[in-house]
Amino acid sequence: MADYIVRATAADNQIRAFAATTKELVEHARSIHNTSPVATAALGRLLTAGSMMGSMMKGESDMLTLQIQCNGPIEGLTVTADSKANVKGYVNNPNVMLPPNSQGKLDVGKALDLGVLSVIKDMGLKEPYVGQTHLVSGEIAEDLTYYFATSEQVPSAVALGVLMNKDNTVKQAGGFIIQLMPFADEAVISRLEEKIKEITSITSMLDADMTPEMILEQVLGEFGVEIMERIDTKYSCNCSKERVEKAIISIGKKDIKEMIDDNKPIEVNCHFCNTNYVFEVDELKQLLKKSR
Repeated sequence: MADYIVRATAADNQIRAFAATTKELVEHARSIHNTSPVATAALGRLLTAGSMMGSMMKGESDMLTLQIQCNGPIEGLTVTADSKANVKGYVNNPNVMLPPNSQGKLDVGKALDLGVLSVIKDMGLKEPYVGQTHLVSGEIAEDLTYYFATSEQVPSAVALGVLMNKDNTVKQAGGFIIQLMPFADEAVISRLEEKIKEITSITSMLDADMTPEMILEQVLGEFGVEIMERIDTKYSCNCSKERVEKAIISIGKKDIKEMIDDNKPIEVNCHFCNTNYVFEVDELKQLLKKSR
């Protein structure tokens, strides 16, 4: 089944909700980055959040970046998404290995440990919007819940999950973001809080092969869920040799000349999709002519 997101409202528009299934894109990320199980879980959660948060943006060319800088052994993660829910990302240390936590689950919290979550929204203005919060648990969903409450003043419930097969491929991945609108009345707020507490875990829902629609029905059914839109989401990197050429030109004549003087081809790696671009010395000479 192709990955997708559903956007919904409930309780007469007092609640807005997004739910996603992201197994294919998380497995694609695992395969290109060769991530360990705990790194796959961490990156998969952030990619899932990025795809949903990207789809919340309105402008055609709006871009979202989720960045975690942390002092745990994973050393940090970066995910970017556009408003069409195309998403890509990487972890700084894809090989991190840790024993399971006390519940026998992949210990994402320990892999991240203390750190900062940055949410950067580039909406074509002079300066991008940057919101930052400290990691509250390192489990990513709780950290984003805290971010929405403190930086955007939007009471939210975020759930993100990645389930692995015994051969370390991705079995299931997905999640939801449920948000209260500013005009939500007290009865809706308190009932939703109760309902969220009743949810055992997103992973158990994913393990039961529940679709995004079924997940939202289970959580918000009593509030009258209305599915507004279904959005395809996928792992997509827009790097190209032309873009890398522009990046090399931008570093300036002096550095390009030093590369040429080394008389060896250079190799530039894209962090997001692990593609290597090789530039021969003659190509570097052409780029030198174009640089300032």
